[in-house]
Amino acid sequence: MAEDGRFSLKDHLFNADSLGTLAAEFAAGVPGFDAALFLSEVLPGLPARELKDRLEWIADRVAVQLADDFPTMADQLEAAMPPPLDPTLRDDDFGRFIHAVPGILAVRHGRDAAHLPRALDLIEAATQRFSMEFYIRPFLNAFPDAVMARLRDWAGHDNYHVRRLVSEGTRARLPWARKIEADPLSMLPLLDALHADPTRYVTRSVANHLNDLAKIDADLVLDRLASWKRAGRQDPRELDWMTRHALRTLVKQGHPRAMRALGYRPDAPVTLAKLSLDPPAPRIGGRTSLTVTLGAAEPTPVLVDYIIWFKRPGGSEIAKVHKIKQAVIAPDAPLILTKTHVFKADATTYTLVAGAHRLAVQVNGRILAETTFDLLAG
Repeated sequence: MAEDGRFSLKDHLFNADSLGTLAAEFAAGVPGFDAALFLSEVLPGLPARELKDRLEWIADRVAVQLADDFPTMADQLEAAMPPPLDPTLRDDDFGRFIHAVPGILAVRHGRDAAHLPRALDLIEAATQRFSMEFYIRPFLNAFPDAVMARLRDWAGHDNYHVRRLVSEGTRARLPWARKIEADPLSMLPLLDALHADPTRYVTRSVANHLNDLAKIDADLVLDRLASWKRAGRQDPRELDWMTRHALRTLVKQGHPRAMRALGYRPDAPVTLAKLSLDPPAPRIGGRTSLTVTLGAAEPTPVLVDYIIWFKRPGGSEIAKVHKIKQAVIAPDAPLILTKTHVFKADATTYTLVAGAHRLAVQVNGRILAETTFDLLAG
């Protein structure tokens, strides 16, 4: 917990208990490693550092007790690793942040041509304990041909964490990560090899990777998904899930071809009979209930969203798309949908500003109606 009583991720991840575990692992695996000395040096340096800086600091204090030459250091890092993550799990097994140390030190000390094979071996071992998605990228930028060759081999690895690294580590817009200098679209052959993977941990990464690429070339992504469907290598239900996940940004944008790929006609003859807000003038920190009534003359699958254009402090607007429901409108039976929207006063991604706002209802990617409302000060 932080001093103000709120949850602190950095304190949850890096504390006396977690670093005590790391110290014990190095003491058990590396002869002469002084766990007490490590803890006495590393713990006082944590409070002044943010999350990513804490990782670098922890690696600093580990490195001072390891060999100076990289091959020996790599051997020591592997000797201190805990057992691999449970191979029987299929998803959500990211590992512990304390086990990022081998990746950090591989980038610092092994990123040259002479050490490249050993550094990649170290990353292969380490990613089975904690994802090395951030640490493979500097090697890919420095040695693209050699690293791509290793990534192609890893796509067939028997450990699904290594296979996931191939997709996640090469994503065009991986959060928190440095940019990859290679053409992002050049990674598509890796996804071809991975899209039929039996583990959701890998297929989610493939779908997220495609979502990144859809922001660069939507038609290329849609073509690839169609080709995977024709190939029939992935379970149809899993590929349907991957397709929805991969196209989520395009769906928010109302991309017609993405809508059709998911079974929604952008030109479906849907009518909007009612759009209302209760209260019609909500307050910052409060909420409003949005009611939408839709009709159609024939059975019509619909994906219904609403868009709010929020005012920015400088006077500009930012559009945010929110889900209402996926449904089928039956003939002569209006579809009535209600959604509560909370105007969070403490939102961390953008600041709410009082004043006139626009709201629109979007069905199958097409805006059917737009209205305005006043957002009042809290």
